[in-house]
Amino acid sequence: MSSASSLRGILAMTAGTGLLTLSDAVSKYLLEHYPLGQVIGIRQAAAFVFILPYAWATTGLAVLRAVNYRGQALRAALFLVGAVIVMTSLHLLPLAFVTMVLFSSPLFVALLSGPMLGERVRKHQWIAIAAGFAGVLLIVRPAGGRFDWIVLLPVACALTNALRDTVTRRLSRTDSSLSMLFWSGLAVLAGGLCTLPFGWTPVGFDGALWFLAAGFCNAGAHFFIIEAFRLGNAAIVAPFRYSGLLWAMLVGFIIWREVPTATMLAGAAVVVAAGVYMLRQERAG
Repeated sequence: MSSASSLRGILAMTAGTGLLTLSDAVSKYLLEHYPLGQVIGIRQAAAFVFILPYAWATTGLAVLRAVNYRGQALRAALFLVGAVIVMTSLHLLPLAFVTMVLFSSPLFVALLSGPMLGERVRKHQWIAIAAGFAGVLLIVRPAGGRFDWIVLLPVACALTNALRDTVTRRLSRTDSSLSMLFWSGLAVLAGGLCTLPFGWTPVGFDGALWFLAAGFCNAGAHFFIIEAFRLGNAAIVAPFRYSGLLWAMLVGFIIWREVPTATMLAGAAVVVAAGVYMLRQERAG
């Protein structure tokens, strides 16, 4: 794989991570004005406004066809659960804090790859997993010694995302990326619509623009991340996912004046170092 292709993959991963952070930031803002189920449902509908025309123009809508129905259903369920937990986390916790904890998701993937995919967890993976979870403990360390269970929400989301990604690895043998995005997104849309009887807030013109922005950022993020792995070597481009930490701290400070503590930053550094170490060892063979 050429250096130019790897560079394009790195740029795509950085752009995708930035858009994902912006999507989370816009969603956090929307949750201040609309119920959680409404934000989940309308944001996903807005994402389809961009995903479906793209699929139709590039490969045709036949690419959305599901092959492994059971696998698609399992991934869709995990995608919906993850969306609910991450939205709740964003509503109740600082953006940078949630982003830091979600970085532990690849470590959960490595841990789950043995029992779920039959892959052997090697020594360097165990080292990275142990170090990464120590970093997570630093991040969620309660201020003043008081523990608040709410800080475990993003940890639960990281585990759910890891289960989803593990299922995705198996499902990718039979189904396309766009197919997985479509059916999982449909589950999120359906889940959001189920909350309609419990009362949605009317959406004005400004609100509609914010929902479209969230959908565009979310759809664009997944597109660029998928492209990143297509263009560049996974071991090279994957560490640039951690650029999301910089995006999250910047956006969180500008909009909500959120300032991470030194302990949180130290924990995030440990988690990132563990993830990069594991990726580099995987590349080395």
